[in-house]
Amino acid sequence: MHVPDGFIDAPTSAVTAVVAAGALAVSLRGARRELDEKTAPLAGLVAAFIFAVQMLNFPVAAGTSGHLLGGALAAILVGPYTGVLCVSVVLLMQGVLFADGGLTALGVNITDMALVTTVVSYAVFRGLLAVLPRGRRSVTAASFVAALVSVPAAACAFTLIYAVGGTTDVSIGKVATAMIGVHVLIGIGEAVITALTVGAVIAVRPDLVHGARGLRQRLRLRVDGELVDAPAVPVSPAAAPASRRKVWVIGLVASLVLAGFVSFYASASPDGLEKVAHDKGIDTRAKEHASAGSPLADYGVKDVSDARLSGGLAGVIGVGVTVVAGSAVFWAVRRRRGTDVSPVSHGL
Repeated sequence: MHVPDGFIDAPTSAVTAVVAAGALAVSLRGARRELDEKTAPLAGLVAAFIFAVQMLNFPVAAGTSGHLLGGALAAILVGPYTGVLCVSVVLLMQGVLFADGGLTALGVNITDMALVTTVVSYAVFRGLLAVLPRGRRSVTAASFVAALVSVPAAACAFTLIYAVGGTTDVSIGKVATAMIGVHVLIGIGEAVITALTVGAVIAVRPDLVHGARGLRQRLRLRVDGELVDAPAVPVSPAAAPASRRKVWVIGLVASLVLAGFVSFYASASPDGLEKVAHDKGIDTRAKEHASAGSPLADYGVKDVSDARLSGGLAGVIGVGVTVVAGSAVFWAVRRRRGTDVSPVSHGL
């Protein structure tokens, strides 16, 4: 759903840039309350993981593919404010280095892919947790539904933006029908990836999942015919950081493998927006990307003739740059957090 230059007119792009800037300012402030010594390193990794998985287009219909948007995944793992920043970092890296998503459309893309997906998914996620039984399965199930809803919500948002500032005379009804239809299917893939990832992290370190904070599944013992909570087992102060480092290393290795190797086998079919834009004539005024001459444009390394090697190197570079840029942003936000500000904590 990366909107290229030329799809949306200049005034509308400027308005969405203002909206995106406001959302980022609010998110930077909110992220100070979400980020702590455990989640600050994880946030940079989440951004890199989203970058890697976005390279894995999966087929959803004849001649159409889709990929992860990542708003739901980021919001549930590290919090909604930090989630907006995670996806925005990914979009910035993609636009500047890989010519993916127009630079004049960066405000549109951040508003649509970072803000809308994160806000909608997290609202659905928290609403479901309020009515579901306490437990890890509920978090995973709520993650699935939240991610599923977030993708067609982003498709609706794009349709509204296009209705206001589209550069071609195309029936908005036809655009809406096509966009929502294909992105409901893409949403299923988004939901599966999000639920599997959240479930995997919860299984190892539920305390690292923002959406599962307050979740406690204590062992219960039967004493004199009654179930009572077993005493908590003390955790060594040195064990927790070591465990976090292990999760971080595993996540980074997985991101590098996905971007550097698995991405070669991704679907080559156009994604949902590209397909709709071509079929409905939206792309007739698309402009060449300002970074089209980038050495990493189109997710390949310039002057490397072997397609597998070129794409793999580009993916590895992208993951590396994103994790460094994201980690720098989140550590800076973490350092600015005042000593009197406590982490946001939501019990289930």
